[in-house]
Amino acid sequence: MTDSAINLTTLIGDAPKKLFIGGKFVDASDGGTFDVTNPSDGSVLATVASATGDDARRALDTAVAAQEAWAATPARERSEILYRANRLVLDHTEELAHLQSAELGRALPDSRGEVAYGAEFFRWFAEEAVRITGDYRHSPSGNARLVVTRQPVGPSLAVTPWNFPLAMGTRKLGPALAAGCTMIIKPASKTPLTMLYLAKLLSEAGVPEGVVSVLPTAKASNVSSLLEDPRLRKLTFTGSTEVGQMLAAKAAENTVRVSLELGGNAPYVVFDDADLDSAVDAVATAKMRGAGQVCIAANRFLVHSSIKDEFVAGVVERMRRFTVGRGTDPDTTVGPLSGDDQLETVRKLVDDAKEKGAKVLLGGDTSELPDVPEGGSYYPPTVLTDAPEDAEIRSAEIFGPVVSVTTFDTDEEAIRMANDTPFGLAAYVFSENLTRALDAAEKIQAGMVAVNKGALSDPAAPFGGVKQSGLGREGGLEGIDEFLETKLISLPS
Repeated sequence: MTDSAINLTTLIGDAPKKLFIGGKFVDASDGGTFDVTNPSDGSVLATVASATGDDARRALDTAVAAQEAWAATPARERSEILYRANRLVLDHTEELAHLQSAELGRALPDSRGEVAYGAEFFRWFAEEAVRITGDYRHSPSGNARLVVTRQPVGPSLAVTPWNFPLAMGTRKLGPALAAGCTMIIKPASKTPLTMLYLAKLLSEAGVPEGVVSVLPTAKASNVSSLLEDPRLRKLTFTGSTEVGQMLAAKAAENTVRVSLELGGNAPYVVFDDADLDSAVDAVATAKMRGAGQVCIAANRFLVHSSIKDEFVAGVVERMRRFTVGRGTDPDTTVGPLSGDDQLETVRKLVDDAKEKGAKVLLGGDTSELPDVPEGGSYYPPTVLTDAPEDAEIRSAEIFGPVVSVTTFDTDEEAIRMANDTPFGLAAYVFSENLTRALDAAEKIQAGMVAVNKGALSDPAAPFGGVKQSGLGREGGLEGIDEFLETKLISLPS
């Protein structure tokens, strides 16, 4: 459907709002619902069914019942279903983009980008589904033939965040379905509509009943309680470190396999030999995608002192070019934050930095946005420098459209500052000397490092962090491994 053909009221009215269990959209067992709010103006966008613990158990029942047949489905057939899902997602780009921009507030260009990115996980894992390998070898002692095979882990639970309501689901669904696992997804309560729409497309693509369930809920524990059921064999979670660690501890009680993609605090290191134009331009991608509400967003801008003024001047000019407004407006390039809770978090971080002596070169005050819709959770693109070490913004994940610049004088100091965090998800390095850039990339404690560019994510590449940023990898050749168990069959020689 073309952009001009989208009527948002009709789209929201027609979008699924019930639980998806056993291949059907159904009401919650107790009839409960919750409201989804539009962060662009604070209005209620839709009312969605809220899953209970009984609904979660029913979804697990269907996943367990479907597991054996789905695992036995030929890999080529699973692959073809994923190819069809990829095509359907792309064919419904405008519907999915507008749904995301309505419930998340994000600007349409970013939402369209997510649709393309999210769809690619289905295509990538359609290709990986038919390439699951094993091994055959002789024991060195000569008394056995060893057959090594890989089998699906089994029924899985995915908990996805609000900031990428489509791609965080497809990044988990793609490898799970390719491997032969059934899956229950709990989307974030802020943004359930996109995942429910995806459930409809998956059904059209031919995913059998019970293989995928989608359970929006106002009470997350209603679904996470499934970790107490030994039939559940896998948890994949994207979200905050605190919640991820709590769920992982719960999963350990039943030795449930776990993969976690958690918080980040990405350094953006600009050395004195960097191409400044590239380093400035990359801020638009590395920082401002999704209004900065991205786990791999550049968070701590570490710039060599000799080029600080030139870099900051360029960033201020680049940030001025963003247009803040309602997410679904075609001219908007930066939408609101996801809600007043996130707005208050960003506001407190900036205000604390200002009170402690940081210089504000752009933004920093919501009163600078007089033309945005009333009731929306807007924060202006903001540039700060010279925040002191005791300012919280120096160590906290901002999750907003704020660039805070700190300087360094030596490469060793830059690496030390980059690693001075319990997190290690992503990092960015800018230097025209490839040896210098690679040296920094190897020394920075992060699961992913982008060199001389602001884009990092790729379905064909492993995504994940170290330290308190997570366990395991999603995407790439490694992504399907999270849903496969290695099995030995030993035969006499």
